[in-house]
Amino acid sequence: MEINTINNRTSFLKSIVFGLITFLFFSCDQDPSKKINAENVKAVEERIDKAYDSAEIEFEFDSYDFGEVKDGEIVEVDFNFTNSGKSDLIIFDASASCGCTVPEYPQNVNIKPGQSDKLKVRFDTANKPGKQIKSVTLTTNTNSGKKIIRISGLVLNK
Repeated sequence: MEINTINNRTSFLKSIVFGLITFLFFSCDQDPSKKINAENVKAVEERIDKAYDSAEIEFEFDSYDFGEVKDGEIVEVDFNFTNSGKSDLIIFDASASCGCTVPEYPQNVNIKPGQSDKLKVRFDTANKPGKQIKSVTLTTNTNSGKKIIRISGLVLNK
């Protein structure tokens, strides 16, 4: 019985060693540079070039704390921004996290490189007591395609 067990273990170990040697032999033979497609390299280079020529939105600040306000007040803040990219910036959409927050923005307007504009966010605190954090998500033609700005503060009971 012991001899069969030893033979089985030896055969098993030989199989593992043979498998590893076979794997190493065949995997070392592959040259990754042979798998590179020239068309793919060109496409990536074009995407990189376009990325450097794209629009970029840069805010003076992208979050605002309105502090403490009484329930029922309307809070407004202007988020000033500049197109710091190399092509026209377009804001396609600005959607708020809830109906109590309303963004006003230059929708589908070409904002030239270096040009500044503003996005006004209005928050109605009525029936929203406690700590509040609201966001506005911008959909733009920048590389990332999205930008989130936030307002926060504490709404006190009347």
